[in-house]
Amino acid sequence: MAKKKKQAQQQCLEAAARKNRQERRKRNDKKEREKEKLRKKQEKERKRQKNIPHTARQSIPYQRMFADGICQVSKNFFSKTVQFYDINYQLALNEDKTTIFENYCDFLNYFDSSISVQLSFINQQVDVAEFEKSIDIPDQNDDFNEIREEYRTMLKNQLSKGNNGLVKTKYITFGIEAESLKVARPRLERIEADILNNFKVLGAQAHPLNGVERLEIMYHVFNQDRIEPFRFNYKMLPQTGLKTKDFIAPTSFHFSKNSSFMMGKTLGSVSYLQILAPELTDRMLADFLDVDESINVNIHIQSIDQTSAIKMIKCKISDLDKMKIEEQKRAVRSGYDMDVLPSDLVTYGEEAKNLLEDLQSRNERMFLVTVLVMNTAKKRQKLDNNIFQVQGIAQKYNCSLRPLDYQQEAGLMSCIPLGVNRIEIQRGLTTSATAIFVPFTTQELFQGGEALYYGLNALSNNMIMVDRKRLKNPNGLILGTPGSGKSFSAKREITNCFLITEDDIIICDPEAEYYPLVQALHGQVVRISPVSTQYINPMDLNLNYSEEDNPLSLKSDFILSLCELIVGGKSGLEPVEKTIIDRCVRLVYQEYLSDPVPEKMPILQDLYDLLRGQDEPEAQRLATALEIYVIGSLNVFNHRTNVDINNRIVCFDIKELGKQLKKIGMLIVQDQVWNRVTVNRSAHKSTRYYIDEFHLLLKEEQTAAYSVEIWKRFRKWGGIPTGITQNIKDLLASREIENIFGATR
Repeated sequence: MAKKKKQAQQQCLEAAARKNRQERRKRNDKKEREKEKLRKKQEKERKRQKNIPHTARQSIPYQRMFADGICQVSKNFFSKTVQFYDINYQLALNEDKTTIFENYCDFLNYFDSSISVQLSFINQQVDVAEFEKSIDIPDQNDDFNEIREEYRTMLKNQLSKGNNGLVKTKYITFGIEAESLKVARPRLERIEADILNNFKVLGAQAHPLNGVERLEIMYHVFNQDRIEPFRFNYKMLPQTGLKTKDFIAPTSFHFSKNSSFMMGKTLGSVSYLQILAPELTDRMLADFLDVDESINVNIHIQSIDQTSAIKMIKCKISDLDKMKIEEQKRAVRSGYDMDVLPSDLVTYGEEAKNLLEDLQSRNERMFLVTVLVMNTAKKRQKLDNNIFQVQGIAQKYNCSLRPLDYQQEAGLMSCIPLGVNRIEIQRGLTTSATAIFVPFTTQELFQGGEALYYGLNALSNNMIMVDRKRLKNPNGLILGTPGSGKSFSAKREITNCFLITEDDIIICDPEAEYYPLVQALHGQVVRISPVSTQYINPMDLNLNYSEEDNPLSLKSDFILSLCELIVGGKSGLEPVEKTIIDRCVRLVYQEYLSDPVPEKMPILQDLYDLLRGQDEPEAQRLATALEIYVIGSLNVFNHRTNVDINNRIVCFDIKELGKQLKKIGMLIVQDQVWNRVTVNRSAHKSTRYYIDEFHLLLKEEQTAAYSVEIWKRFRKWGGIPTGITQNIKDLLASREIENIFGATR
């Protein structure tokens, strides 16, 4: 009995010991689990803290910016940026608008689901005082500074009518996923080339940005409170030990507010566009960009794979059909008409089917679109007013602009052209619906330097300031109906050119309306008429006449044109007659070329005598036709030049020449201008030539051909011709008008 009792006690003790061991093990396991849980929590917190930027530089979401313009945004995401320029879309005709819109749709369809696209439209204020310097006209040591002061005042008044104080730029940023830079670079270059070709089709100029240019964009976005220009080159990185972010980061970022932020001393707010309207117009984006304040509009576009998009729409249609069946069953059970369905269900079903049809048969694609608008200002009240203004524009088109509460940092970083969208608010749109945000409004022309004032942009009211010498081609035409202001426009340009530039100015005046202006500017007026004592020799030859070794080549062409006006008639000169004239021209200049002194310069009399001495009967016909202009009553051009045509501004008044001589006078003046152009070329000086009633020179074939040849040569020799005419019908009737327009573009 005692033995059994002892065994029972022993078992109890062992059971108690096992229980204690199990409890200790459980406690230890619990402690271990708690420790592990705490360790994981701490690790998670460390990772979170690690990802939280502690400086303004760390907030900028990219890793490396390479010198060629490729940006490594993350480990496997690379992007490039192309800047493009505006075209006249809003002022275009409806058929031209349709063409541009269709081409832009094709442009969007180019991007597949592997390419992220960001369109950025940045309007930033510049210092008004600095901007006024670009239109300033400096005083000179002459008698016209009072006029310059008056002109400066006029330009400043015109400046206040528009928003020329804004610098408007447009960019497209595209990015792809890639394992490395080596893999990403060739594909980005291929996409870039395709984008540039697409912009060429649209008629818009574009060029890719390098690393410095992309950094400069971000610098100006982040540092709107600074007036210093961006100073950076890649040689500074090893010298300073800094990163590219150090050169563009603001002094601070402050994101404590739910719907606004601060960059340095600049307040800002980012909102997203909630598209509620069933249809949009192509004016909405233009209205946003016409705001006279700093604004940054970004459109993020992500294409959806066509197969996936169609599959998704079909699934939605199946879900809607299922809901219809359920509603019909419910209606039968309740005793209602099964054909009566909820209106929303019917509407959504029709829209889904229309969307599927668009994707399958109308060259449409699906895109996920996010539209962000960032406003900035120096003061809170100004920022609130700007936000209220853009909200009003959105409401005008039945949309809503809502602030990104507690997402301002993500919104700001999505508004810099890196190709990354950190806002997950997206709207699905088809190609045509996405293309309604046409990125073109009106082309602005505002150049610095010796730019001349040409008026105000019809759409934006901005000043048009153009330096024609900096354009692709400086040639110009002034066209219009009688009384529309052609002569006034030419006079204004002449005056502006006289006050600002040092160019020589020559005017061919068939109606005697320019001489008061020329006299007021202390210029030379040359009146050519049958009774005038001022003479211009059409045979004047400058040895630096043309690019050819033989200076007679173009001179011979001129005299052929002159003889055609005198002799030719409707059929023009015969080949034999052209040969005789060319022969005599070369003979008449032999003495002058051997000893080029002014006294030996030939006149028409010398050419007439040579023609008389030729054996061919055609030569006698030519001489007889020239007789009236040599020894007859119209011998005004049979004299050596006796007027000083070296004045900076010269006006050839040919009004009194009459109908018979006027075209001849215009042709001779044009030849004198060409002589002046060749002289000024060696002095690196431009020559501006204004010719009224320009259509008269294009009526005869040979004369038109010579005028076009001069027109083309002017550009290379520093000449800037401007044709003025009201007879547009006569102008267009000329065979050479296509060449004139081609040389003017």
